[in-house]
Amino acid sequence: MDLNNILSQLETASEEDIEKLLQQYNVENTQTFTFDPKEETLRSKLCHSVLTVLGRQVQPSCQKTCLETLRILSRDKRVLAPVATKEGMLTLAGMARLQAGEEQDADQKSSQEQTLSEENKRVVVEALKCLCNVVYNSPAAQQVCVDVQLVRGLCASLATARTWPHEVGLFTLRLLFLLSALQPAVRGLLRREWHAVRLLTEVLEHTLDVRWVGPYEAARPDPQAMPMPAENNERAMEALKAMFNLTLSETGGEEDDHQLRLIAAILRHLLMLKTETEEKTEEAHSHAVNLLNNLPVSYLDVLIDVPVQGGQEKYGGKNMDAIEVLLDFMEKRIDKQGSNYKEGLTPVLSLLTEGSRHHREIRRYIKAQVLPPLKDVKSRPEIGTTIRNKLVRLMTHVDMGVKQTAAEFLFVLCKESVDNLLKYTGYGNAAGLLAARGLLGGGRGETQYSDDEDSDTEEYKSAKPFINPITGHVEEPMPNPVEEMTEEQKEYEAEKLANMFDKLSSKPLVRQGVD
Repeated sequence: MDLNNILSQLETASEEDIEKLLQQYNVENTQTFTFDPKEETLRSKLCHSVLTVLGRQVQPSCQKTCLETLRILSRDKRVLAPVATKEGMLTLAGMARLQAGEEQDADQKSSQEQTLSEENKRVVVEALKCLCNVVYNSPAAQQVCVDVQLVRGLCASLATARTWPHEVGLFTLRLLFLLSALQPAVRGLLRREWHAVRLLTEVLEHTLDVRWVGPYEAARPDPQAMPMPAENNERAMEALKAMFNLTLSETGGEEDDHQLRLIAAILRHLLMLKTETEEKTEEAHSHAVNLLNNLPVSYLDVLIDVPVQGGQEKYGGKNMDAIEVLLDFMEKRIDKQGSNYKEGLTPVLSLLTEGSRHHREIRRYIKAQVLPPLKDVKSRPEIGTTIRNKLVRLMTHVDMGVKQTAAEFLFVLCKESVDNLLKYTGYGNAAGLLAARGLLGGGRGETQYSDDEDSDTEEYKSAKPFINPITGHVEEPMPNPVEEMTEEQKEYEAEKLANMFDKLSSKPLVRQGVD
């Protein structure tokens, strides 16, 4: 469809004709993501014309069509200048029912709580999609959002989350995620002025159907219950991503302490949930791991301290269900062929490492699963299918970050004892870590651990004198090549060796030392 023709008609067309004209353009370009550079100026003019139409009092159906056109155009970052202005962004914010800065009065706040008609809901959703595209593609638009305090409107919307239609909630949360990711300066405002962490916590409580049975303990999910609906899972993931951005900075104060412990408890609940597919469950667990890494490590006790549900006596009455889920998640990430270990695996390894370093019960439980008492001492530590074998293989991975994180994890499980680490990995696999720590000669790391002793199996004790410390296993004795030779063969080999020495000594390669 010719853009010149559209632009000329938009100037004089009626509302009905504008809607028909733009609907045709939308149908033709709904799957267009790469645009003709020669038409950049025309597309920029079309952005301006569509915003002009939206500035009039047109019907919701026309608003929706105009916004669909803008959403398509906003895929091209080079034509967004007319939209990335204060006027343009305020127009879109108004369509999305997000009021910026001081413009938000009591009437406008109450309008956010009104039930939207189906037609108005589609307008709000399309406006939010436009805002997401424009903010993602335009630094100028991001700055305008900061200047007009659009985050204030977003937080006011978060306060009405229980009344959201799914897509309104989804794209409101996505817009909050994008702004907090692309404009770090707004994170402090969101936390301090607009209490976004508390609001997002409430969104997660509602979306994940959390029912509290203790101060920081959610009721155990019913194993017979249906998996979490896909829509709830989508909104929860966006909320977790936004929460991740807001918790990147240092935290402090009693209010933060309570809030962050609540978040840890909600994340424990999320780890216990199942979604409609294994892939979505893994994605949810990945976001939970990322956010747990942002929390102070002392708060990880919330993962194991659930007095109503109870725990295991041998781990001081602590409940290890969440830690088991994290271990399973870690092993799945190791087993994932062709995956990016740095992004997919190191976060969970780091979380379990710090959890083990600071929480004795977590370390003891993980040690029992990952490094149980040694029985098989005939196989090399890196060969096999156990979680220990897989982690030892990672100690020589080509990616330095992956290698160091895996080695540190095993080192902490061994209470940072070089002797214990070598017992499970062999010197060759551990050399990189020990060199970096200055522990090639043995010793311990700096962290102080409890005095509980590890007991060796009888198999290990009997085989210990024969274990090669470099490879970490008992090697089969090499056959003696001379044993099966005849006397004539032995004489021949001896003469051959003597001749080789004669040749070497006659050349300047081997010389006697001189004073």
